[in-house]
Parts: sequence; C-alpha cells; structure tokens
Amino acid sequence: MLTLFPESSVQSLGEAIILPGLVNAHTHLELTAMRGYLENEESNFFAWLRKLTLARLDLMTEDDLEVSVLWGACEAARAGVTSVGDASDAGRISMKALQAIGVRGVVFQESFGPDANLAKDNLATLQTKVDQLLALESDLVRVGVSPHSPYTVSAPQLELIADLARQQNLSLMIHAAESAAEESLIQDGKGLFAEGLKKRNIDWHVPGLSPIQYLKDRGILGTETLLAHCIRVNQSDLEAIATTGASIVHCPKSNSKLGHGFARLSGFLQNGINVGIGSDSVASNNNCDILEETRFAALLSRAVASPDDGQSRISNPELLHLATSGGAKCLGQTGGSLQIGAKADFIAVAIDGTHQTPGYDPVATLLFASSGRDVRLTVVDGREIYRDGRILTVDEERLRARITEVSRKLSSHEYSGS
Repeated sequence: MLTLFPESSVQSLGEAIILPGLVNAHTHLELTAMRGYLENEESNFFAWLRKLTLARLDLMTEDDLEVSVLWGACEAARAGVTSVGDASDAGRISMKALQAIGVRGVVFQESFGPDANLAKDNLATLQTKVDQLLALESDLVRVGVSPHSPYTVSAPQLELIADLARQQNLSLMIHAAESAAEESLIQDGKGLFAEGLKKRNIDWHVPGLSPIQYLKDRGILGTETLLAHCIRVNQSDLEAIATTGASIVHCPKSNSKLGHGFARLSGFLQNGINVGIGSDSVASNNNCDILEETRFAALLSRAVASPDDGQSRISNPELLHLATSGGAKCLGQTGGSLQIGAKADFIAVAIDGTHQTPGYDPVATLLFASSGRDVRLTVVDGREIYRDGRILTVDEERLRARITEVSRKLSSHEYSGS
C-alpha cells in the first residue's frame, strides 16, 4: 500500500480489529438528555410517552436540544457508530449537530397528528420543514421523513406523507407494530391509545387490521421505507414487508426494557427482509452501543428459539452484517463494507483487554466479548472524529457541563402523570 500512497504514514493501533463503521439505524439523539429520566413510567407506555412529550415540548429549549443531539452524536462516535438514522422533531438542529461532530446519517423529520381534519395543515408544516432541511443536506447527512406511528398520525396524513416521500424521493421511517396498545387500537379500537384519543375528542375509524397491513393499505410500505420495531407481526405481515421491499430496524434492548416483547429476528431474515440494528433513544435503552445491541439481539434470538417455531441460529458473520451493511441499506446508503471505492467509514476495536483474552475467533471476540468502550478509532469519510479516548471535532468538556445543566432542569420539574 505504501507504493500506492508513498506520502502516507503508518500507525500502529495495537492488537485491534479494523472493520466497517457500525450503523445505528434507529435512534432519537434529541432525547439523549433523558437518559434515565423516564424509569418510573416504564410500566405504562402511555404515561412514558406523555412525560417524554411534555418534557421535550415544555422544558427543553432549542439550545438544550442542540446539546442533547451533540452529546448523543459524541456517544455514537465513541462507540464506533459512523452512521445513524435519527428520528427528530427538531430536524434542523439534528442535521447541523451531526455535521458538526462528523457522523454520517439520515435525519427523519417527524410529523404528528391523529386528527384527520388537520392532515393537510400538518402536511404543509412538514413540507416547510423538509424544504428547510434540504437546504442543509450534504454528502454526510441526508433528509428523510417520519410519520411518527400509526397511533399518532391519522390515515389521511399517512397517505399524504407517503405521497410526499415518493414524489421527493425521500426515505421514510415509522414506528410500527411496537406495542400491544398500538395493536389493540388498530385492530379493535380499544386500549390506552384509544382512550387517549377519546379524551381529546378525536374520532378514530377502526381499520380492523394488523398494524402492518394497515400501513400497507395507507401506501406507507415501499422500497425506501424503514419500519422500527415490528414486534407484533405475523407471517402475512412479514410477507407484505418482504414483497414491498421495506426494511426493518431491530431494537431488542428498547423493546425489552419497555416490556413490549421481542421481535422474531430470524423470522425477518428467513423471509428475505433487510434488517439493521438500532438502539432507539437512550430514554428507552440508556446507551447507543451497537456492539452491545447486536450481542443482545443474538442472545435473545437464541433464547427464544425452539424447534417448533422455525427459528434458526443466526451466524456470527450474519450478525456483523446486521450491524454494518444491513443498517447502511436500511438508510439507503452504500456503506458498511471495506472495499475499493467504498466510503472511508471504518473503526478500530481493541481486542487485547482482559475481558477479551484469550480469543480464538476475532469475529466472536468482537461480538460477544467487546463493546463500544473498546473502540480506539472512528473514521467517517476519511476523517478521524474519535481517537484514543477523545472526540476530535468538538469540546466534550463544555458539552458535558451543558448536558448536566439540562438534566438538572428536567429532574427539578414536578411531573404529574395524570
């Protein structure tokens, strides 16, 4: 290689593995300040969402949100994540923050609105935000759209956003088939979400379908669609996802921590669906360590496997694919590999720790004995953004002081879950 690049320097990273950058295909970096903030509400998903929403809208300023995204992006870079799929209500802030840290990504501008009467107005608001974000696009960070979920966005608004995504060639992400409450609302018109809509005097037409079939009928599924979670799915749902070319981002730790259940990862793969790994927000996970998330996904898949349900053991190379090129494909990116012509997004992970020694198979050591704390180097688009314990693009200590200030403000607020 030195003959090809005679001016290049040679540096030793010690005993380490160099691999494609990890991809966190689903997260909410603007919620990084809420790490641990919602622990007491986790037994009631409706209360959890309500407290999160009130804190996000009523307590956090734009500066707080910027600090939250920046701190989350620092955490990602430290853990070897070179690309993220960031669902954000504050898309402009997220785009600028990712570019400042140097992390690649797609920022999915969120849209909400369960009242069908407001669908056109909400679409106009989304279009205005998308236009603003498109002016901020770069080779590093692109724009997508996210109708938040089937229970927070009306059927007409889902259809309008699907049309917008197709017309403007935008990737689309939606939380789908995540909880029993969502399934109960869409199939039967009952449950916590149904009661919440009734209290707000919002009419809800009961589709009587599974969440996935409902989204298919609304035109949401497609080749640029990313479905987050997909816990409450049946075989017909999986076939619909596979047929339309949509991808699934698997978030096993968040699913488990909130008590939603587990998604059938091997079932996704057996049906030929592209799958990536996501942390979800640290409000529901507590970290965005994709090596740890991938290990948890593997262990959970093996724990629930039985000879009767068609589960098969996912190989170590397949697991590594999910955390890299599978996630890149989820985001419409060509990364996730080390080859001539590929984006120079790569990381180095030390494998000389006490917890990793001895090691007989480097991939097994990486997946089952390592974590983001073992990352020594993170490079995005040929630029070092993290090396030897230090983020190279921003002042981490200043950010640490600011994120601490934000957390104190949130913790001092008296919250009522009623």
